[in-house]
Amino acid sequence: MGRTRRSGAVGLPLLLLALLCCCHVLVTATAAMVGPAATGLYREEEEEETEEEFGGGRGERRRRREEEMAGGDDDRYLLQDSKQVIQTEAGVMSVVRNFAGWRTVERPLHIGFITMEPKSLFVPQYLDSGLLIFVRRGEAKIGMIYKDELAERKLKIGDIYWIPSGSAFYLVNTGEGQRLHILCAIDPAESLGFSSTFQSFFIGGGSYPTSVLAGFDPDTLATAFNVTMGDLRELMSRQQEGPIVFVGDSRAPERRTVWSEFLQLKHQDRLHHLKRMVDSRKLVEEEETSSSAGLTNFSWRKILYSLFGRQENNNENRKSRGWTTGKSPDSYNIYDKKADFSNAYGWSIALDHNDYAPLKHSGIGVFLVNLTAGSMMAPHVNPTATEYGIVLRGTGTVEIVYPNGTQAMNAKIAEGDVFWVPRYFPFCQIASRTGPLEFFGFTTSAHKNRPQFLVGQSSVLQTMKGPELAAAFGVTDERIRAIIEAQRESVILPSAAASPPDEGRKRRKAEKVVESLGKEMVMGFE
Repeated sequence: MGRTRRSGAVGLPLLLLALLCCCHVLVTATAAMVGPAATGLYREEEEEETEEEFGGGRGERRRRREEEMAGGDDDRYLLQDSKQVIQTEAGVMSVVRNFAGWRTVERPLHIGFITMEPKSLFVPQYLDSGLLIFVRRGEAKIGMIYKDELAERKLKIGDIYWIPSGSAFYLVNTGEGQRLHILCAIDPAESLGFSSTFQSFFIGGGSYPTSVLAGFDPDTLATAFNVTMGDLRELMSRQQEGPIVFVGDSRAPERRTVWSEFLQLKHQDRLHHLKRMVDSRKLVEEEETSSSAGLTNFSWRKILYSLFGRQENNNENRKSRGWTTGKSPDSYNIYDKKADFSNAYGWSIALDHNDYAPLKHSGIGVFLVNLTAGSMMAPHVNPTATEYGIVLRGTGTVEIVYPNGTQAMNAKIAEGDVFWVPRYFPFCQIASRTGPLEFFGFTTSAHKNRPQFLVGQSSVLQTMKGPELAAAFGVTDERIRAIIEAQRESVILPSAAASPPDEGRKRRKAEKVVESLGKEMVMGFE
């Protein structure tokens, strides 16, 4: 008995000590495990808090999302976040921004609208974003540095031109007495993130806009340009009319502007004026090398003299420098291409990099669609790209469908509206019965898109029809064929009112077949 009691008395403290040791080991191991994962744990908790702020937790957020997907009245696919980024007497530029927070946006693009008055200039600049422009109305001249040469191209209605990010360019409205209207896709893939749209780096400027050169020390610039401080102050302070200015127009100030004089320079002078201002470090190196070697290199004083009205004989200098005219890819006119598809109810054109090589570098495709009154672009899916559309004229409707078979949007559209459709989402466009609907747009892939149509003679249902498809819908093979084959057209379809008499009779017969199916067909997922 006594031995047993003594053994039990000793065993209890040992048991407690063992438990304490186990707890210590467990706490240490837990700390060791939590330590490396602390950042991830913090981020997860932070994400949960963020989600709670915008929707009351993950469950609540999921519930709201499902309600939105089932509602069908959401207009989130109409881009309405328009921001005016430039406004002067000579022109305006506004940008419709995409909401990049959506997970379905695999490559968000912004859509820009540029309007320039007659005889106006969009001053030389370069962007942190790629720019694909489309001339909607008017005529223009664009100058761009391409492979160290100045390439100038005349643009007309329907022309498309690609400006890579970082490439210095300028744009002139050359139309006599008419405004220039340009649509553009802005690709922020290489954006610095300084702005929610894009960032311009103006090469020339004064008080407005400010030139990027203004940030350098005046002594550095004077050395780089090889001019006096007085010449430098005159160059860097004259411009105050904004990024879009008049050049030689009666509404412009009577005094000659820097940019009107810039446009009067010879082609080669404009080239060097742009090339050497882009990289000021290169300017300094060139001037220092010339000075040390005792060479008579090209001097910026000659351009400044030209800008300020002082003339020099440049013919001999031009020969000695061996200047050549820059060569860049030409523009491409979308109206010159034969329609990829056309029938009595409309036509469509799509451009990829095989049609216009610069699109390969831009990674952006282009399309143009014209629907007659009451017709529709058949429900289809873009398997390779997100689509951005701009209504050029007319009115109509855009319908977009979620992956679960519920309606995402059914919205009216009119001239000037911008809509976007995520990759893989089924959608269709329908022209109103009051007139045709024409829309132009960009896609996030420069490869051939090959849309998959869900209805019509060229649809995937037509290609897959058979017992397997009938079984998938839960109907007989005869019934599924009757429905699929009722539509004789493909890609662009007529409405009931636009159908010819015989086709209308066939359509009414098909509608009776559809009505008889009742609940046998399942069109979506629970």
